Amino acid sequence: MTMTAQAIDNIGFVAAFCTTVAFVPQLLRVIGLRSARDISLGTFLLFSDGVSLWLLYASNAATLGLSPSILYLKMRTIERP
Repeated sequence: MTMTAQAIDNIGFVAAFCTTVAFVPQLLRVIGLRSARDISLGTFLLFSDGVSLWLLYASNAATLGLSPSILYLKMRTIERP
C-alpha cells in the first residue's frame, strides 16, 4: 500500500490537532477545580521541554501555550514544607 504525500500530510495534521487539543480538557479541569495536585510535575516538565524543542523544529505554538499553563498551575499548587 502506497500513501500519497497528501495522505501523509493529512495524518500529520490530524495527529497535531489531537495531541494539541488533548490538553484543553485537562487545563479546564485544573482551572475548574482550582487544583493541579493530581498533575504529574515531572511529566509536564518533560513534555513542555519536548514541545519547546518541537517549536524549534516545527510550529507547535498552540501546544506550547497549553502545556505551560497547566505546568504553571501545578507549580502554584505545590505544597511548601
